[in-house]
Amino acid sequence: MEPATTLRIAEPRELLAYVPYRLGFVPARSAVLVSLRGPRHEVGLVVRVDLADLLDPADGARVARALVSHLDRDGARRAVLVLYLPQGPGAAADAPAHRAVAHVRQAADVPLGPVDVLVVGDEGYGCLACDDGCCPPGGRPLRDLQSTAVGARMVLEGVAVAPSRADVGRITPAPAEARRSVARVRGRWSAAARDAHAAGTEDLAAWRAGSLAAWRTEVARAGDPTAVPARPTGLACLGRIEAGLVDRRVRDAVLVTFVPGTGRLAERSLAGTGPEPADDAAIGQAVAAVVDPARAVPPPPTTGLHEAVLERVVAHGARGAQAPALTLLGLLAWWRGDGARAAVLVGRALEDEPGHRLALLLEGTLDAGLAPGWVRRDA
Repeated sequence: MEPATTLRIAEPRELLAYVPYRLGFVPARSAVLVSLRGPRHEVGLVVRVDLADLLDPADGARVARALVSHLDRDGARRAVLVLYLPQGPGAAADAPAHRAVAHVRQAADVPLGPVDVLVVGDEGYGCLACDDGCCPPGGRPLRDLQSTAVGARMVLEGVAVAPSRADVGRITPAPAEARRSVARVRGRWSAAARDAHAAGTEDLAAWRAGSLAAWRTEVARAGDPTAVPARPTGLACLGRIEAGLVDRRVRDAVLVTFVPGTGRLAERSLAGTGPEPADDAAIGQAVAAVVDPARAVPPPPTTGLHEAVLERVVAHGARGAQAPALTLLGLLAWWRGDGARAAVLVGRALEDEPGHRLALLLEGTLDAGLAPGWVRRDA
């Protein structure tokens, strides 16, 4: 989901050095399929699956066809398959590894032609089947991948690689006392929501407006702590935000604030008490700025502030009950083109709340390999 990077297929070392930076983490027990576009073999889409999914006797061939279809839509002319196995290039005699390769090669035969296969292990890397003697016995040492042109460029650009896929979406819990303070505010604000629903239109609109105001305050505080009054405190705002995001109208209003140029649309959308926003058409246009290639805009600089606040909500919030904040974090990661982080966050959201509609929608988008609108428009 990121702009293509020019790499020559004759340099597998550079390609292997690039894959973890592209994914955002070091793969393990994985199959990664890399799209190569155009005569210069520009790296396009990079997709990863657990190797176990590709090896599944009943479903492995279907998984391979789905991966190849993503690359075909990406405009790939060739593809490279990278297997991440503990035994590394020594897997040449490993029947399961060859079964995974066979699934991919069969799926890619018509649209892409022959697929080159590389293997990365715990101690070395090389070709799966080195017929021309290009790799020494046991492969080449992994340290070779630490001194590449691609790696140097990624470091200079400040791109980091997480040790594992789970670390991509890891959010460290806040200290216990801070979490207890937020929990007390969350409890009071949730009780206020129940009272507001019972009281009627004006009270509910005021509660929703207060939830959105807490969000606006925390985003402003994240950008410049000195520009925001000390009261309400950050912990008080986090408790109100956490409770507010449970209300779909509040959550959607927060989503609208992600989009530049929407002004006070988020506040206007909270008028009334029905299940749908008061300004449904305008909300649709705001969401289109994220997903629709015809109207899409890239994420603005404030995206980092929004992510920072949502991460604080998760860090201070009730464990196992963070589906709204995790889903919004996943949406922002997807909008930036970080599909790996988006998938991890959405997966966590669905663990917390299996039926969360927005998380399910985003999961389907990720499974289909769809890039955000601005990436598809500029491709």
